[in-house]
Amino acid sequence: MPEDNASHRIEESLRLALARSCGVAAPPRIAAAMQHAVFPGGQRIRPRLTLSIATACGDDKPVLSSAAAAAIELLHCASLVHDDMPCFDNAGTRRGKPSVHVAYGEQIALLSGDGLIVLAFETVALAAIADPLRSAALAIVVARAVGTPYGIVAGQAWESEPSPDLVAYQRAKTGSLFAGASMAGAAAAGHVAEPWGALGFCLGEAYQVADDIRDVLCTEAEIGKPIGQDEALGRPNMVHQFGVAGAARRLKDLVEQAAESVPDCPGQAALKAQIHAQASRFLPREAARVAA
Repeated sequence: MPEDNASHRIEESLRLALARSCGVAAPPRIAAAMQHAVFPGGQRIRPRLTLSIATACGDDKPVLSSAAAAAIELLHCASLVHDDMPCFDNAGTRRGKPSVHVAYGEQIALLSGDGLIVLAFETVALAAIADPLRSAALAIVVARAVGTPYGIVAGQAWESEPSPDLVAYQRAKTGSLFAGASMAGAAAAGHVAEPWGALGFCLGEAYQVADDIRDVLCTEAEIGKPIGQDEALGRPNMVHQFGVAGAARRLKDLVEQAAESVPDCPGQAALKAQIHAQASRFLPREAARVAA
């Protein structure tokens, strides 16, 4: 899918969703906090993945795929709001601006994250007008990507355990929403969702490795959030374990695995090419050189 078209669909779907939830009847501060959490966005990697897979599968009902992409991004933004709070990472910036709890206080941050989660499911439910059965399948995919025992809620919970299962933690914290984004795109286009999970988990792990690299090599200004968090919070980091070169090679291997895991679909070849083309965005320039 051309990037300008994908961007337009994502931003318009998010704008319409927030307009429903943050109108004049809403308490002003939570409305402003929810807008702050969503706009302006980052790279919108997860909803772009949803739309790319829907397109590869035919995208015969774009109302559903746009709703799926918006829901995935709303849930991602909600997770960032909660993740940044003092009880977890205590991060003061996000996407180059004050995090929600810094700008609006902890109470509003907690509630705005909750509001974004509810809004995501409302967005999926409203898309049932296009196809009730697909909408139901989509809701299940999204719920499993964010809940327990394997979604991002579980990932945050593993982080809070005294002796976390590190494999389960990393798979849930990052991989689950990428897998959900992949499966949601397929489900929205009327394809069986489960075969697309492997692609999402590979991309999710690749993104986590890239994030580990950025946490070590980049500045706060470059990535729009605090750096050195993994070391400060005692979290596993691929660079600390395997060095920059080893982490970069792992990322490249994961991208290859992701491309090879694309199931049969009308746009299989184009999607594989797109995965390779987009992968360069994951890797900081310094790491790309040592991985070559």
